[in-house]
Amino acid sequence: MREKIRGVVHDAETTALLSPSQVLGCKRLCAGTDYFETFNRDNVHLIDVSRDPIERFTATGLNVGGVDHPLDIVVFATGFDAMTGSLDRLDIRGRHGLTLKEKWAEGPKTYLGLGSSGFPNFFVIAGPGSPSVLTNMVAAIEQHVDWIAECIDHMRGRGLRRIEATPGAEENWVRQVNEFASATLFPTCNSWYLGANIPGKPRVFMPYLSFPLYVETCDQVAAAGYEGFELTNGASNV
Repeated sequence: MREKIRGVVHDAETTALLSPSQVLGCKRLCAGTDYFETFNRDNVHLIDVSRDPIERFTATGLNVGGVDHPLDIVVFATGFDAMTGSLDRLDIRGRHGLTLKEKWAEGPKTYLGLGSSGFPNFFVIAGPGSPSVLTNMVAAIEQHVDWIAECIDHMRGRGLRRIEATPGAEENWVRQVNEFASATLFPTCNSWYLGANIPGKPRVFMPYLSFPLYVETCDQVAAAGYEGFELTNGASNV
């Protein structure tokens, strides 16, 4: 990959900044059409903000490392608290007032990536513990929506009003997600798959690594009467 970049980008310093330092494959490669060629243009400059952080806005742009850079438009792409950040900010509360953020303080815990013990009638779509970002997102979302809709239909047809992942099923699923990940290169580098881009976020690999096997497992769970979930006719609405 580094050789390919050197063959396209003319400036040696820019080439060094663009060249991956981690094991190939543990992060997504930037392989868009004409992406690297763009850095040969006279009006394109690559600034290493990990070495010289952005200091402040100026009247005409940004000051980085003591140097003013005149800009017409500034587009920020920061944060990306993937898979859990948006859920944390919703202040979701389960039984006994426990928040999802509190439960996931040491890393997200789900069963099939669909539910979390202690949070009845709470479904997650494309969240941690599911293939999500490591597969076609449209297919992943559709599979989740179909599964959840069929589950609700199953419950309504039987007068059931409450569903919750069991602690044991959740624990086994988290272990399986981690075992799959440990057989790959993904955990070897600092990526947002592990939350490494967010200071203080637990380093836990979040996606499940096989969409076909995942779909098969979800189907088997449903066929077995939603094994691993506790279904009751409690007071909560579904």
